[in-house]
Amino acid sequence: MEFRPMRRKKQELPLETCIEILKKEPRGVLSVLGEGGYPYGMPINQYYCPENGRLYFHTAREGHRLDAIRAHDKVSLCVYDEGYRKEGEWALNIRSVIVFGHIREVEDQTHALEMIRGLARKFTDDEDYIEHEIQSAARRVLCLELIPDHITGKRVKEQ
Repeated sequence: MEFRPMRRKKQELPLETCIEILKKEPRGVLSVLGEGGYPYGMPINQYYCPENGRLYFHTAREGHRLDAIRAHDKVSLCVYDEGYRKEGEWALNIRSVIVFGHIREVEDQTHALEMIRGLARKFTDDEDYIEHEIQSAARRVLCLELIPDHITGKRVKEQ
């Protein structure tokens, strides 16, 4: 599939900046094709793996999100930063990234646990806490992998 070029080229972010945002920001909105063909967007924590350029999430082993993904693997993820205001202006300047791609369940449990550890490290550096949580919840958690087909980002000034 050919993705549309950005209409407002001056606002486009370089790919390197998009990846920095994906690495730094802990949350985004994952959108799937839900029941009855309705879009279903949900807030979600993500981990960008620099070794393979893929994004990882954890989810329950059943539910609306997983049913939608199993029925249709194409998704989009929107991540944006906190933004900033220039002195004397009310408008917020935000950088956002959209990732289009295919999502799948991670079958290799060793790899899944390592990606879940990477995600947890975005929130805490307490390795004992991370290992305790993994030991107590790993059998109830599924790891998902988003394989990007297209990444785009832009800078927006609210006005």
